[in-house]
Amino acid sequence: MFILIIDYGSGNIKSVYNSVKKTLYNSNKFFKLKVSSNLSDIKKADKIILPGVGSFDHCINRIRKIDGLVETLNYHVVTKKKLFLGICVGMQILANYGYENQKTNGLSWIEGNVKPLKNFMASQNLKIPHMGWNNLNIYKNNNLLDNITDDDQFYFVHSFFFDIKHNKNIICNTKYGIDIPAIINKDNIFGFQFHPEKSGWSGLKILYNWLELS
Repeated sequence: MFILIIDYGSGNIKSVYNSVKKTLYNSNKFFKLKVSSNLSDIKKADKIILPGVGSFDHCINRIRKIDGLVETLNYHVVTKKKLFLGICVGMQILANYGYENQKTNGLSWIEGNVKPLKNFMASQNLKIPHMGWNNLNIYKNNNLLDNITDDDQFYFVHSFFFDIKHNKNIICNTKYGIDIPAIINKDNIFGFQFHPEKSGWSGLKILYNWLELS
């Protein structure tokens, strides 16, 4: 099994790598783990992780600057159905459009748009960005949530959220003034709005569950 973390110059690459490595070690799984943006590695990988830190437009533009990366990801994730996980902005860029700084095209893998939280919280005394620990409110059952309970807390830090078009693509929400999609899914494609690599034991549990998916 070959797990690839894509490095396109934006994301907690080292933290994500260490968390996946620790998860593999704790579960006695001797999978190959690599950080790369090499197209040949994407072709060889069984499972792909795309971290993301920063703004929507900054991240998607960095991806598009790597020649052939979008086309290769489209083929291996959307067409060949390799298991995929987007984290934080790596999840958000799966949308049709993002509205951070300017309207920007996303990958359009899951229908919906990424919108500013502040537009939905004008009457609520809540700070933006949403930063801190929250539990998950399960919307539909999924193997990804095995052994995850209300006691599990996950670390969020974001000012924009993925306004999903179809509820069927939401596995669970978190509550911060409004219901915010925390885990999204379409077929082999998964996204976490929170940072599992910053979420302690709960983060390692959910990474393990994702690695166990086929």
